[in-house]
Amino acid sequence: MDRLVLDPTGRDRDAESAELFRRGPATPVDLLGVRAWAVADPELLEELLKDPRVSKDGLQHWPDFAEVVPTWPLAVWVGARNMFTAHGAEHRRLRRLVGTAFSARQINAMTEQVEQLTDALLDELAALPPGTVVDLREHLAYRLPIQVIARLLGLPDTLKDSFRTTVDRVFDTTLTAEEAVANLTTFYGMLDELIATKRREPADDMTSLLIAARDTGDGEDTEDGEHGADGTTGAASALTEEELRDTLLLIVSAGYETTVNLIDNGIAALLTHPEQLALVRSGKVGWGDVVEEALRRDAPVAHLPLRFAVEDIELPGGATIPRGEPILASYAAAGRHPVRYGEDGGVFDVTRPVKDHLAFGHGPHFCLGAPLARLEGATALRALFDRFPDVTLAPGTELSPVESLISNGHRTLPVLLHGAP
Repeated sequence: MDRLVLDPTGRDRDAESAELFRRGPATPVDLLGVRAWAVADPELLEELLKDPRVSKDGLQHWPDFAEVVPTWPLAVWVGARNMFTAHGAEHRRLRRLVGTAFSARQINAMTEQVEQLTDALLDELAALPPGTVVDLREHLAYRLPIQVIARLLGLPDTLKDSFRTTVDRVFDTTLTAEEAVANLTTFYGMLDELIATKRREPADDMTSLLIAARDTGDGEDTEDGEHGADGTTGAASALTEEELRDTLLLIVSAGYETTVNLIDNGIAALLTHPEQLALVRSGKVGWGDVVEEALRRDAPVAHLPLRFAVEDIELPGGATIPRGEPILASYAAAGRHPVRYGEDGGVFDVTRPVKDHLAFGHGPHFCLGAPLARLEGATALRALFDRFPDVTLAPGTELSPVESLISNGHRTLPVLLHGAP
């Protein structure tokens, strides 16, 4: 079977998902010139995501790494050195350094703060003249997550807008390799500025904590005493300078882009399915149900580059992913696959009993920020529809996807907050 060429603009996600379904549990695809195996079947994907024979470390397990990465527009997705691209003990070491910031206790402590930030944004919207068309992707879905991540990391106000622009371009898969390199250079320059600022003036934020782990050689936060769970010592667990920068890059990028799409997709789904919104308002389902259904039906990340076969992996049906070949997790298609969700997998249904989607991944690399994203999503949706019960899409609106095969959201989300005149 010929390779399916994935559209870098993501303009017809539904048709692409349908073709992935038709081709079977895993199929060869062309990912901006790189051959990979796209896995859309959630049963198979779930197994591969926890399989130790599947690695995220391209430097170790992708024979074409050195040849491809210098000229590939998605190089940062496999070339950065952080927990996203680490495998085994290295992954555990790096994940442990970040994990405490996303514990249940920490997320619970942030609840009031997220609510206050949301209310302040809605206050600004409420002050607009009646009849104003408001882009909720811009003025709510974007602004809430970037404010939350800015507080978590201690981003100065001068860097917030710049970080947003560079992150948007990290997810833009229409860039050339040269444009992607230039954007990454800009991104690293801002990260270096942030690190230098926090070294001079440390504060109670995650950036300062990571810098302390880097500069003191103390990267442990375990109850095991002198050694970590994998046998490493504190000194061995410290971040290198490269890992420090790339860990911040990961948190800034993943920490808000996916939540932007969650809030955007949740609002759009409810506005285009008023009967589902009515179920929430009646109390028959909760806002958590809305969040989970939005995550399932419209995974914030459509395709996530890349994983690699550490050895030959035989697939159901007899095909084999050869050792060293890339594997692409196709989350948007997996979230609607009939094998798990039936023939109506593309239907938005907040009463759907099956909640076990893979939007945040699965296994060792399950998204650390999932509880925070869920908190922000539920808070934003509840507060928006409580404050503006008559909110509706602006007349003539046709929602268009962002230009990305990775990011799964809308370019704009224009609404009338007080309903049509």
